[in-house]
Amino acid sequence: MLLIREIMYCKPGKVKPMVEKFVAMNKLAEKVGMPKMLQKSGQGKLRVMTDFVGERYWTAIMEFEVKDLKAFDDMMAGTGMSEADNREFENVMKGYHDLVEYGKREIYKIEEVPAAVGAAR
Repeated sequence: MLLIREIMYCKPGKVKPMVEKFVAMNKLAEKVGMPKMLQKSGQGKLRVMTDFVGERYWTAIMEFEVKDLKAFDDMMAGTGMSEADNREFENVMKGYHDLVEYGKREIYKIEEVPAAVGAAR
């Protein structure tokens, strides 16, 4: 299982519009049945976060899990979605470059922690 983080370093005052785009994208994914499609590939629930403290202000993060890189690649390619659905996703994210200075993607492998280790905390 992989954890994907899409990290957007927004321009001053542009975090809220970026978060709104992330939330709209998630609603559209639910509308077009994407969660069902992605459950087959191990997609976890989407989370949207903003910075509370950190080395840089105005950060918006979208985080989700996928079974493997193939599932992520299929999701990014819009596999299983109609052309109309793909266009809607493009419309939701239209203009996001105006909101961000730069961004990055982090991909982590989720390690299984034995129950005894987790219980000790």
